[in-house]
Amino acid sequence: QVQLVESGGGLVQAGGSLRLSCAASGLSGRTFSNYGWFRQAPGKEREFVASIRWSGSFTYYADFVKGRFTISRDNAKNTVYLQMNSLKPEDTAVYYCAVAVRLGGPFDYWGQGTQVTVSS
Repeated sequence: QVQLVESGGGLVQAGGSLRLSCAASGLSGRTFSNYGWFRQAPGKEREFVASIRWSGSFTYYADFVKGRFTISRDNAKNTVYLQMNSLKPEDTAVYYCAVAVRLGGPFDYWGQGTQVTVSS
């Protein structure tokens, strides 16, 4: 059973940084296409933040995080990271990691989320 556990969220002042981690388990013997990070702010729909290919280095970012956030992956640790710099109050949200089985398909497995709060 695939499990994703996020960590690293917290309270930070505007302009500060946080690094989120997502530890994956239950992956043995399976192949996946992408890791992704999403977020959901209060009263808003969940939105895509960034993704990285399961193998290789291709990454993709939402326009509102380009140049500020960096997604990376450590395959040996089955962990994906989201380095968030120059944080803004509008980045406040619950951040979720997810894994997709098929390239171009939906994200199939989701973590429980970690809260990020950016104060002004």
